[in-house]
Amino acid sequence: MKKRWVTGYFFIMPGFIGILIFIILPYIDVVRRAFMQAATGNFIGMANFMEVFQNKAFALAMGNTVHFVAVCIPILLSLSLGIAVLLTKNSQVSKIIKTGVLVPMAIPVASVVLLWQFLFSGNGFLNGFLHIFGVNGPNWMNTSYSFWILVFSYVWKNLGYTVILWLAGISMIPGDIYEAARVDGAGEWQCFWKMTIPNLKGTFFTVTVISLLNSFKVFREAYLVAGDYPHGSIYLLQHLFNNWFRNLELDKMAAGAVSLSVVLLVLILGLWGRRKE
Repeated sequence: MKKRWVTGYFFIMPGFIGILIFIILPYIDVVRRAFMQAATGNFIGMANFMEVFQNKAFALAMGNTVHFVAVCIPILLSLSLGIAVLLTKNSQVSKIIKTGVLVPMAIPVASVVLLWQFLFSGNGFLNGFLHIFGVNGPNWMNTSYSFWILVFSYVWKNLGYTVILWLAGISMIPGDIYEAARVDGAGEWQCFWKMTIPNLKGTFFTVTVISLLNSFKVFREAYLVAGDYPHGSIYLLQHLFNNWFRNLELDKMAAGAVSLSVVLLVLILGLWGRRKE
């Protein structure tokens, strides 16, 4: 038994060393820098955090990020769950739809950016179509519509992967409970609310956490399309951190990163607690 334990330790050791070197130790250094002045290296306590919280750009970026997450996560989860349930009901078109929703994952970010520029720039396809009717459209990425374009981009990019996760969770639900419910007179809607949803709590936690983390990756599209200072509705925390990094304001960036990690940890622990209920 002891030999098996030793073998297990050796098996996980390479991965643990990689996580220690590239994730844990750098994060500890970020926490250290959050309480120090970047120029002198002197300990200044909570001064960096106070400066960050009083920063108007941070307030704008935090508000936009919260707004984006609050809008796109429910849309993604509900839409993907609906598609996953429909796929389990119709196996004939299941393979075709699976392939269709997974295609966006294979498209590089640079290609997605070119597509958005083609559609929504000042001389893009959408404005060309509107020009037929005598309407001169704006550069859509510089208007309030840019927020919804970004939401669409996130949902479109992550829909396929999320559908697959829901399908994996649904496949783990025993079919016997559905048969017993239908014998007792339950309809499809009742089976969904009383059988499917309660048995997907574990999958809901996994899907929500992954979707939350993926929502921070949408910055790439926004940055490549709109630059360092996009329209105010899509100025996200990643834009702010990127600008702080360019200006070598590492102390503020560290304080902001630590604050964000604490918020994410609280959210994940909250979801974990709901999962156990």
